Formats: sequence, structure tokens, C-alpha cells
Amino acid sequence: MFTPDQTDSNAAIVIGAGLGGLAAAMRLGAKGYAVTVLDRLDLPGGRGSSVTQDGHRFDLGPTIITVPQVYDDLWRACGRDFHKDISLRAMDPFYEVRWPDGSTFTARQDTDAMLAEVARLSPADVAGYKRFLKDSEECYKVGFEGMVAQPMNKIWETIKVLPEFVRLRADRSILGLAKARVKDARLRMALSFHPLFIGGDPRKVTSIYSLVAYLEKTYGVHYAMGGVQAIANAMVRVIHAQGGNVRQNVEVDEVLIENGAAKGVRLKDGSVINAPLVVSNADAGHTYQRLLRNHPRKRWTDRKLKSRRWSMGLFVWYFGTKDTAKMWPDVGHHTITNAPRYEGLLRDIFIKGKLSDDMSLYIHRPGVTDPSVAPKGDDTFYVLSPVPHLGFDTPVDWQKERDIYKAKVMAEVEKTIPGFAERISTEMILTPEDFRDRYLSPNGSGFSIEPRILQSAYFRPHNISEEARGLFLVGAGTHPGAGVPGVISSAEVLAKLVPDASVQMPLKVAAE
Repeated sequence: MFTPDQTDSNAAIVIGAGLGGLAAAMRLGAKGYAVTVLDRLDLPGGRGSSVTQDGHRFDLGPTIITVPQVYDDLWRACGRDFHKDISLRAMDPFYEVRWPDGSTFTARQDTDAMLAEVARLSPADVAGYKRFLKDSEECYKVGFEGMVAQPMNKIWETIKVLPEFVRLRADRSILGLAKARVKDARLRMALSFHPLFIGGDPRKVTSIYSLVAYLEKTYGVHYAMGGVQAIANAMVRVIHAQGGNVRQNVEVDEVLIENGAAKGVRLKDGSVINAPLVVSNADAGHTYQRLLRNHPRKRWTDRKLKSRRWSMGLFVWYFGTKDTAKMWPDVGHHTITNAPRYEGLLRDIFIKGKLSDDMSLYIHRPGVTDPSVAPKGDDTFYVLSPVPHLGFDTPVDWQKERDIYKAKVMAEVEKTIPGFAERISTEMILTPEDFRDRYLSPNGSGFSIEPRILQSAYFRPHNISEEARGLFLVGAGTHPGAGVPGVISSAEVLAKLVPDASVQMPLKVAAE
């Protein structure tokens, strides 16, 4: 538990206006702190921010809202109603998965509809799918309800759940669980690909992540009108109403530490802002390697960070198309197309660091739900391809490969959206090099440290730092991990570690 010194003020600094940082600022504001959020981008939201280009709004990162109650809880803690600020639209179906042989799988919230989809693809796997749903519910109760919003900075917090992890075979991967339950290769993919949305290799990420199936079935999948940027903007309004401040286009260069305690930050322009409470929403790797570069570190040394396995990189192509709103009626809001290979492609991305000729793609077409993303009659798309991060011995040279890979992606997208290329009116691309430079993400990874079992909970960078009193972490690189519900929940963990600003007690240790 953090307890500020008696002489300390109630000032708090949050580094980064990503969703985790904004949620942290809201939580601290509700506790009476005077919060200043500092962010290097021009808009709030971090990886969930947007770019508007030629009348098209490109939501750069997350596109769906799951577990809406994490937002309800956050707003409620601030004395507000989330649904008065944000309009959610339930997705039905959630998404469609397509394979090269022409077969499809449509994911929906209704259990009977899902059973019908399984039966259509592989009647012999219906019983196995029902078992998978039971597995998913149990994993949700242990992994989400029991751990996500709980501090995990003490080894005991992880040890005490080990019996449940053993019972649930958490040592088995999510793909391993899918293989144990169903025989059809397509269903195995459809039940195991979700960790890719938080940067994890389904062949290695623990089966606890099967909880996503239960989570989607119970709470649905939603889209926020105005995109995730609308949520970030609403969070800023709450912070302002609390008396806080959000500053864009300013970059923190260093966390200042004196006598083992955080004392504020130095900006790139050399100016200093003092505060005894500093929360970093920057990537954990960047926080420790760059922002604490002049401070000796006990745990998260450069050597240890280098030894971590980092999440995959992302190639994301954003484009607008002219007069296409009524075209391609079979292409909905969310479509996932598969390569002929599944496990082989995963090995290329996560183990070999190889840019493959074949690819699986996520195609986002938000205009079918939210026409405000494009000029009237037009469409806005983004197409995402998982690719290796930049940390391999021979990383992909994106200066050389960018346009070559775009042409390969274009040929693949043509199979789903025929004739789209000739109607493109505007476009932009992000590669892992852009993630490194825009988001200061180590190795250009899309989701910080990969969520393997020994890189989760206690074994992940803690929310309360061991390196300095008064320093905390939120966001994808800390507990509970990547994904919008995770980064929002990291701020709830923070709120459990930091007392109300009115509590004035001597601070003795960084992490009890």
C-alpha cells in the first residue's frame, strides 16, 4: 500500500493518456488527487486514439468493447454514469471467420446459435464444444473474477490460486485445450485465436484465456459510437470535471527519484513537474529502460527486460473507399480471414521472426454500424496482419518490405472485398517500426510483454514499482495485461494500492 509522506502534497502525475492512464487519472481524481496527465500524442487514447484523414476517421487500435461493466465501475467510482457519456451498440454477430476452402464460422452471443454453427461445420464436435464452454466458465471465475482486478505484487497472491490453476490445467495452452475438445481444425482455430488480440501465441498462452468465450457469451461484444476515441474523449472530460489536467504534445523524458522516492518528472524540453505520486502508462519496458535510465534498478534491469518474450508486431493498413457503403453486403463490421496454415504461421511470427507470404487478417468495417467514420456513401476500413516484432536477431526491414507486404495484403483482401483497391481514396499504414516510434513500444511490439503464464500476475511488472516509492504502473505491460478490459482494470488495481489523498501517513516501503 502506498502512503504519502506527511509533507507531501496531493499532486499526482500520470505519464501517458492511453486508456490505462486516463482510467488511472479518473481513479486518482476520485480519491482527491490533483492529477496532471502528460502525453506525447496530439489526441488522448494512446493506442486507442484515432487519425482523421480526408473525412475518414481511422480508429488506430482496439475496435470492440467487451466486459462493459469495467467502464460502468470506473464511471461509478467517479460519481458518473458511463452510458450517459457513451452510446454502445451490441454486435450481432460478433464477427465472421473465413477459411480458404470457403467455409465460415459466425460467432454470436446466443448459445443455441453457436451450437448450430459448430454442428454445421463439424457435427461430431458439438459435445466437445459444450465441454469447452464449461471450461471457459470455470476459467472466467478463476482468471477474471478472481485475479484481474486484484493486486498481484506479492508472490502469495499468485501461489494461492495455483491449486485452481492445476485443476484447470493452466499449463496447457489455449490451442492445446481446443485440440482436447474438438477435432475439426477450423474449430480449433476459432476457439483459440483470441489471445492474438492481446499479443499472445495461442500455442503458448495458457488455457485460462479460454475465459474469453464465456466473457463474450455473457456480456456480448459492443462497439462504441464514435469509436474508442469517443471513450478516451469522455474520460478526459471526467478528468477535467474533477479538476485534473490532460496535456497533449508533451513528452516525459525521465522520472525523477530522490532518496528512493519518486519526486516528479522531467520533460523533453527540460522543464520539471514535481509530484510525490507518479503513475506510468508508458510501456513497462520503456518506463524502466528509458524513464528510469539514471536510477539503479533492482528487478527490471535491461538484462531482465531483454530476456522477456514480447508480443507480436502489427502491420495495419487503414484506407477509405469511395461510394462503397452499399457494396459487399456480405462483409460485416468484423471479419477474420485465415491463411492455409495456422500453427505454421504462428511459429513464423512468434518463434522464427519470419515475414510469411501467407497471412491471416482482421478486417474492420465500422461504417456498417457507425456512418460517422466516413463521408456519406463511403467506407472506412482497417486491415490488420500479425507480424514478427523487431526484437529478433534479423528483424524485418520495414523500409524495404512495407510496400511489398502491402501488395500481398491487398491481394488477400481482394478475395473478400473484390474491386476495393480501385476505389481507395485515402490510406495510411502502421508497421512495427511505427509502433516503436509512435508509442515507444519496445521491439515495436503491439501489446508489450507477451501474456505467457510465467509472464503474468506476479511474474509481470508490478503495478506498484519495486524501483522507487511512489512509482506505479498501469496499462498493457503490467498486471493484468493487454486488452482494453485489462488496461482499464489495471487502474482499479492502482486504486486498491493508493489511499485517498486525505490519508497522510509516512511511506516506508515501495511494495509491502
